Amino acid sequence: MTVGVAKEMAAGEDRVALVPSSLKPLLRKGIDIIIEAGAGTYAFAADEAFADAGAHIGTREVALSADIVACVHPPSESETQLLKKGSVLAGFLQPLEKPAIAARLAAQGVTALAMELIPRISRAQSMDALSAMASLAGYKAVLLAAARLPRFFPLLTTAAGTIRPANVTVLGAGVAGLQAIATARRLGARVWGYDIREVVREEVQSLGAQFVELDLEIEDMEDDAGYARALMAAKAKQQADLLVPHLAKSDVVITTAQIPGRTAPLLVTEAAVKAMKPGSVIVDLAAPSGGNCALTRLRTDVIHHGVTVLGPANLPATMPADASYLYARTMTALIGAFIKEGQFAASFDDDIFSSACITHGGQIVSRRVLQLLAA
Repeated sequence: MTVGVAKEMAAGEDRVALVPSSLKPLLRKGIDIIIEAGAGTYAFAADEAFADAGAHIGTREVALSADIVACVHPPSESETQLLKKGSVLAGFLQPLEKPAIAARLAAQGVTALAMELIPRISRAQSMDALSAMASLAGYKAVLLAAARLPRFFPLLTTAAGTIRPANVTVLGAGVAGLQAIATARRLGARVWGYDIREVVREEVQSLGAQFVELDLEIEDMEDDAGYARALMAAKAKQQADLLVPHLAKSDVVITTAQIPGRTAPLLVTEAAVKAMKPGSVIVDLAAPSGGNCALTRLRTDVIHHGVTVLGPANLPATMPADASYLYARTMTALIGAFIKEGQFAASFDDDIFSSACITHGGQIVSRRVLQLLAA
């Protein structure tokens, strides 16, 4: 059995699906690993390092024709045609954002496992690539904000005077939000965290941040997968309005609220931006799914009412060495879990496999993807 890794061709993508240090668990199972020449260059994983770790360096065509192909982004149409029938493809396949990709993979006869659909259960923690990448994004978002803010983050007492700490508000207390809170605290800022899920209050406070209280009468807003549920339109508008006076006191706002397969909820209205002090910074991590801020523009830094609004698209790729290391660990855990006696064994009785699998045997097997395509 072979596992192949090709170089990522998506614009701005410097990660690689496996790194040299991640190969040992697969090699122990008797798997041959084929890496396209130069696949890890931008993640600082040289061909020589892969070869020393036990991989074979080959062409793109050979890597994509392996029994199992590990990727970060979904393959293009031409790359899909290189995947052999009956092979397995694992990666961030964007099934809820671009369901047509799943149809293409089904037509090719590929068993496709979407890393972003790995369930958030204890047994799958080692495979949770989405959380690993979200943590990197939350960290980097704060660094971007600190670099653009025309002030210090920490309290500074000098002979020339005392500078008060910056006020940072993080909207959304998932993995990215909690990492952003922790990073802002380490930089010395005063931090507030907000989430519609009451259950995360203690997590926010445990990191040294204050929990933002809003007078919203809502029930438990966490779904079975651990994500926030969408608010009804009237409540969503009320939430955004109630956030305005708090955001007006913030020097930095980091927004992280996203619901898989849906447009990001609007949390920061233009009125909220207008109420903020000139020089303030908003970093919108939900920009790829529409943005939590009304003024966000994807991959664009803009200034509105004196406030800088950043709409980054792929922050984990800006730290490709560690991002690739973490991603590779989750990838090898997923692949290794379903290798039985040297062969990949599809197991729809397994919660992890059935949740992540979107195509198998020439069919789309994910109910959510089928619903999206029907719509």
